[in-house]
Amino acid sequence: MSDLHLIDSHKLIYHPERVAALLEAKGDWEKAKKIYPIYVEIGPVGACNHRCVFCAYDYIGYQTRTLSYEMLSERIPEMGRLGVKSIMFAGEGEPMLHKDICKIVQLTKASGIDCSFTTNATAMPKDFCEEALPHVTWLKASVNAGSAETYAKIHRTKESHFELAISNLSKMVATKKAGNLPVTLGAQILLLPENAHEVRMLAEICRDRIGLDYLVVKPYSHLGHSLTQAYKDLDYQQFLDLEASLRDLSTDTFTLVFRTNTMRNYTASDRYTRCYSTPYLWAHIMASGSVFGCGAYLEDSRFDYGNISEKSFQDIWEGEKRKANHVFVREEMCIDDCRRNCRMDEVNRYLFRLIDNPPSHVNFI
Repeated sequence: MSDLHLIDSHKLIYHPERVAALLEAKGDWEKAKKIYPIYVEIGPVGACNHRCVFCAYDYIGYQTRTLSYEMLSERIPEMGRLGVKSIMFAGEGEPMLHKDICKIVQLTKASGIDCSFTTNATAMPKDFCEEALPHVTWLKASVNAGSAETYAKIHRTKESHFELAISNLSKMVATKKAGNLPVTLGAQILLLPENAHEVRMLAEICRDRIGLDYLVVKPYSHLGHSLTQAYKDLDYQQFLDLEASLRDLSTDTFTLVFRTNTMRNYTASDRYTRCYSTPYLWAHIMASGSVFGCGAYLEDSRFDYGNISEKSFQDIWEGEKRKANHVFVREEMCIDDCRRNCRMDEVNRYLFRLIDNPPSHVNFI
């Protein structure tokens, strides 16, 4: 199976200037403070219309707070000027519940920033396809079953939402085709014992009924703060053979991405010794406005750099709280306490080899 979008890998190698800046900084804060994130995840709203059984952010409580468009209309263009290249709208809630999400997408693209979504696709605004989709780089829907019954149990919602997600995704595909839009449309299923038998069913729906570009089969990754503990010790070795049985599903227009590499890394012993991505290459902005250096430590004061409702992004990113986190991550943080297979896992593996564990004879390229 091919992975055209490197979903089971990383793309930091395509940003050599940022890597060079990181290498040059070598822990020097005066240099490090100017290294702005390539990628920012934003949670426009804290509320969610589903209560998925595996939700990593259940401990936050699905609070009904919202980032205002007026404030974002200042901060997002600022991020673009400072070097942020991409924003994913996801976070601790369902991003499409934001009443101004279409305007926010337009703003993001106009600021020179690529825009994407991770969504359950059931709260799509009626004008999303016309007003927002032309400005989106990619959208990935979380659809964690191949039948309405299993979907309702895993998403903890109504069975009718299964068909609603399919219908909304089908509208996006129709809009993409009609306008010849460059957006990549996909779905993901988080592989669990409850839905493993329905991966093929979902893949066929995504490929044949909806017309999506891909389906990702990904593993669960436990977050220490999560209230849910049901999948904490899930062993993905039992699912690795599933990949071979799904290979025939990929075609010239549809790809089944089975994240074998990520599943194996979940229990692999050859892990890096510290985080190399934080607090440099990415950031997470909650619906409260708080800017965090890592999405796995939301509401942890050690990773909270400040609030974009109160300060500019530049003041926050170059401020004392991020400076303190810079020291903490380098000198104190124990990587054993971190989430395995976090969003920056492959990036950290690459930087570990590059910075602290290069092979011999590196000059013989």
